[in-house]
Amino acid sequence: MAQLFYKYGAMNSGKSIEILKVAHNYEEQGKSVLIFTPALDDRDEVGYISSRIGLRKQAIAIDEHTDIFGIVERALPRPHCVLIDECQFLSKACILQLVRIVDELNIPVMAFGLKNDFQNNLFEGSKYMLIYADKIEEMKTICWFCERKATMALRVEDGKPVYTGRQIQIGGNEAYYPVCRKCHKNPPL
Repeated sequence: MAQLFYKYGAMNSGKSIEILKVAHNYEEQGKSVLIFTPALDDRDEVGYISSRIGLRKQAIAIDEHTDIFGIVERALPRPHCVLIDECQFLSKACILQLVRIVDELNIPVMAFGLKNDFQNNLFEGSKYMLIYADKIEEMKTICWFCERKATMALRVEDGKPVYTGRQIQIGGNEAYYPVCRKCHKNPPL
């Protein structure tokens, strides 16, 4: 029986490397996978999943108008698994398409992403993954500044913490640090 999996974690918790590992494991066994990533993530190149350690893989770039369900339903060969990177950027409608893939096509879907933004609000995609996922798993990493578990993202501009602004601003280590609650409130910058 297929399930919808949500694997979330703070920045630098290994989400992208995990999705690449899962894809490799399926493909090594001759099982096809479909990999999707939001088109707005252009840190490396649109339509690619890249890890900080240098591994990358092409994926299908999607936006709020993409018929994810239709792509999966028409795919040949039929995928054994659907993988979604940066699922926090997906809309509720996209998340509901993932639910349909699991429930109607009986194909497991594994979605990876952040849970909360730099202001500690849920992203739309995260909110609906928390509601609809059959299995939820936290991927852990440590705070950039101390030894506690990182659960938040600290946005930084010109070496100073930023607590206001647009929710979605694409960036990596140059713009965000994984931090614990204490260091988010009072970062040692």
